[in-house]
Amino acid sequence: MTVRYRHYKGGIYEFICEATLESDPSITMIVYRADNGTIWTRPSSVFFEMIEHEGQTVQRFAPIN
Repeated sequence: MTVRYRHYKGGIYEFICEATLESDPSITMIVYRADNGTIWTRPSSVFFEMIEHEGQTVQRFAPIN
């Protein structure tokens, strides 16, 4: 099953997998793909964090399916 997320700025991204950061195995990275095919990584703590946007607390990436 494909899991997709909407970035708080509007972009849609497909979750690919979790990975361990080689230089620090205590850090879990999220690997995800943009609609244009670009692959990105971000620490899971940042990917799933709540942020302040336009006066509201929102998820940086919110699941859409």
